[in-house]
Amino acid sequence: MEPPWSALLALVLLAAPAWAEDPSPAEHWSDFWAVRFIINLAGYATILLPGYLLVKYFKRTNYLERGRGFCFPVISVCVFGHEVKTGLPEEHSPGVRTEPAESSPTKQTLRLLACALGLQVSYLTWGVLQERVMTRTYGKTDTDPGVKFRDSQFLVFMNRILAVTVAAVCCAMTKQPRHGAPMYKYSFASLSNILSSWCQYEALKFISFPTQVLAKASKVIPVMLMGKLVSHKSYEYWEYLTAVLISFGVSVFLLSSGQDHRTSSITTFSGVVILAGYILFDSFTSNWQDALFTYKMSPLQMMFGVNLFSCLFTVGSLLEQGALFQSVAFMARHPEFGMHAALLSVCSACGQLFIFYTIRHFGAAAFTIIMTLRQALAILLSCLLYGHAITLLGALGVATVFLALFLRVYARTRVRAKKRPVQGEPAVQRV
Repeated sequence: MEPPWSALLALVLLAAPAWAEDPSPAEHWSDFWAVRFIINLAGYATILLPGYLLVKYFKRTNYLERGRGFCFPVISVCVFGHEVKTGLPEEHSPGVRTEPAESSPTKQTLRLLACALGLQVSYLTWGVLQERVMTRTYGKTDTDPGVKFRDSQFLVFMNRILAVTVAAVCCAMTKQPRHGAPMYKYSFASLSNILSSWCQYEALKFISFPTQVLAKASKVIPVMLMGKLVSHKSYEYWEYLTAVLISFGVSVFLLSSGQDHRTSSITTFSGVVILAGYILFDSFTSNWQDALFTYKMSPLQMMFGVNLFSCLFTVGSLLEQGALFQSVAFMARHPEFGMHAALLSVCSACGQLFIFYTIRHFGAAAFTIIMTLRQALAILLSCLLYGHAITLLGALGVATVFLALFLRVYARTRVRAKKRPVQGEPAVQRV
């Protein structure tokens, strides 16, 4: 299945009337977020379309049987792979709990606490730095107001280049199953992952960080919709109930923010549309990865494949736009930005490793609780550090969202407890 391009075009068209109304930081027509979005897509297309044509050509000409030469192994892995599906992920699935049999309760508790601490430190730091990079200026002095960094795509590239390096090293140092999926299939999840990350950074130019966190918490609704469309999944009544509660809580929070003139100047129509794009792309990514896990692969192999294509797409687009060297020059002029961007990448890569380890050894329920707490702490930390105001009604909306999230964890745990043996669902969380 290919990404829902019609939905992307609809988002761009919906945002067009807001360009003249939003307090956008753009100073030139090419700085409008929708224009940058289209330019980025065009850059990815220069890589994706030739690759698509090559894949179709190799399949149509039956290259696997007649091919020879130096390039044959590479083409075979990238286009054909080992076309054997397992139906369900096996021992390397991140959703399967694999605790050591001889581990004592004390060691297990300490290990869980270490995972929780690692996840909290990685992603809380990541959230604080993300807001700092996208909403504050660099080089500010008494006489110079400073300048903001504009290119969200460069930040995505920085995150992905370190993530693919970490994944490659971990795959080389640990035993991995024989890889079965054709490499080109990672490109779909990679493209949607790039676009969701770009939207996540770009949205902070228009909305507050607490609003973004709550919107990410509400993505269970489009995830369910994408699950029906992509994976043909069915859902229980409690899943629909908690989805409605989450929608209600987010709506209350947004309406309460709209009553505050200071926050209403931040939360704009463009920000809402960009957030909708983030949720759409992220929902597609998780469901496509679920489908990829029907091949026998480990989470580290998934991390390597997706981030490898992400590096290819982003560096190609940056070079075509001339933005790569501009961003590097900005980093050279403002070493503080370079430190922030590097630390963002480190937190993102380490966070992904903690995710895989936590889900594998302690299950998806424990991981979800940890990450839900992280979202609540991220909102609190952002309000303390950057002065975001939340009304009493807004706090009620936030509480409703997190109550619904915990209810989802509780209900899912009860349902799984009734089904023995437990079979985990493959799921890779991105933030």
